[in-house]
Amino acid sequence: MNDINHNKDLARLGMLASALSRRDIRVDHTVLGIPAWTNGTVIYVDGSADFRYQLKELCVQSALLVAGSLSRELVQRLARRPELAKRYLAVEGHRALSTLKDVLPPVMQSLIDNATASRSNSAADSLNIALSRESIATPPQCFGAIRARELLAAHQHAGGSGSSGQHVPRQQQKKELTELAEDANHDDEDIEDFATSPVGGGGGLGKLLQKMFQMVRKVKGDGALGADSATHWSRSGARAKVRAVHSTASAETVDDAFGKGKGILYPEWDVHQRRYRYDWCTVKEIDPPAESHTSVMWMHQYDLRKPLARLGMGLDRYHRQTQGDDIDIDAAIEAQVEMMAGSAPDESVYIESKRRRRDLSVLVLLDISGSVSQEGSSGTSVHDQQRNVAAALIAALHKIGDRVALYAFHSQGRSDVHLVPVKRFAEGLDNTVMSRLYSLKPGAYSRLGAAIRHGASVLIDRSGTSRRLLVVLSDGLAYDHGYEPAYGAADARQALAEARRDGVGCLCVCVGANTDAEVLRRVFGSAAHATIPNHDQLIQTIGPLFRSALRSTDVRRKFSKPRRNKEEVAS
Repeated sequence: MNDINHNKDLARLGMLASALSRRDIRVDHTVLGIPAWTNGTVIYVDGSADFRYQLKELCVQSALLVAGSLSRELVQRLARRPELAKRYLAVEGHRALSTLKDVLPPVMQSLIDNATASRSNSAADSLNIALSRESIATPPQCFGAIRARELLAAHQHAGGSGSSGQHVPRQQQKKELTELAEDANHDDEDIEDFATSPVGGGGGLGKLLQKMFQMVRKVKGDGALGADSATHWSRSGARAKVRAVHSTASAETVDDAFGKGKGILYPEWDVHQRRYRYDWCTVKEIDPPAESHTSVMWMHQYDLRKPLARLGMGLDRYHRQTQGDDIDIDAAIEAQVEMMAGSAPDESVYIESKRRRRDLSVLVLLDISGSVSQEGSSGTSVHDQQRNVAAALIAALHKIGDRVALYAFHSQGRSDVHLVPVKRFAEGLDNTVMSRLYSLKPGAYSRLGAAIRHGASVLIDRSGTSRRLLVVLSDGLAYDHGYEPAYGAADARQALAEARRDGVGCLCVCVGANTDAEVLRRVFGSAAHATIPNHDQLIQTIGPLFRSALRSTDVRRKFSKPRRNKEEVAS
């Protein structure tokens, strides 16, 4: 039982580490007596310590990774100099934690010594302070250690440009980067990170010049959304208040989509104040890339038509039937007239209701935040398994005649919640749609409530059917800038409750993730939800899950005051 609990704790810590460090990273236990450390792919915490202490160790190591504190150039200068590494950690640890201040769990913010953090503006400054003769306090034990040898070996193993921490662009960037930073101030230092692009770029380790939440970015030239992009940090300038709706720009460059596009404003539920924050989140629809060339033929092995075929049928009323659930008044009068005239009356005087018409629209909402890049319980990434489920669902629903759409989502703060319409309701299902789906790369964060509200709004406005179902495929980690887990879980629950009050059935499915059942319950609330260990098991469970979600809205559709409060304004 202890081993099971430890594995659950490691899985929870791994999800948080991936969110904080913005990369796919595992968490494991150190040998007894060894301080916490990381090699860039695994964070090792003290296995003999309690969960709260391990959480402190994880936050420090994640902060060092995301703040560029462990870049190859800096670590090379710390190699074989343990006392220098210790002095550097004592300063840089506090500075790195301060960059994560807005997203650290509240109980962890006490780790930050603001006086020490203010002494340094960058990792290079911290190293210079460590090299000087200034007095530096010993770092707290939970700060762990910097193991230069293991870090350099990991960089070397990565190979290519990633080993040196330098991003090799596809072409020289000549245009000035467009600022997207919020609460911006001035900062002359670039912060280096070895994560993949927050826009979802795959490939090797790349240079991300960034600061955690104030970001400036632009894909070079005609680079497609999803390709690696050069990014860097800036605090200069004030952020423009985006208050617009739907993006009409092409997705050839991120700057085109962000700068020329529009967004839809949605409220957010503040569980701490017990009230809505109106016009708080901006959702932008960004056209997806189509880099891969994937065929729809492979999906025949996941034929879900049989368990779904009996669901979503609309009632058609057939007149002049020999049996039924209501009287056909016109036929009954004619029969009475014929009988009074001495003729044999027609006995077909009933109305029968039969389910022969498809009357269901389904919108599949696919989580492509950075946390789903983690390896799942079956050995493949959670993203790959969720993507396969999404493909199988839209294929089956399309074949049986339902209206179906597929949107992917991730976020980078409340002003940049990105919805990627892989397939809209009006589009057919073809290889182009599959290519879009398989070109998606996980990255950034998950502002789940805003994504659910937009998905429900699309269903209500564009589905064209009386029965509507929203299917959320997610690992259940609702996390973003200013959207810590407890706050995010409450907002997601509220968004699902709003959708159900508006007559939208909600089904939340966690595929292959190691998320604890209690965490999923806090996020999805009373909406129908389930964990499927492997996407191959979908055929046994999808029918009852759909039926449960639809029944919850068919029993009683409550009339409620419109609550989306979306506003369309030019940006």
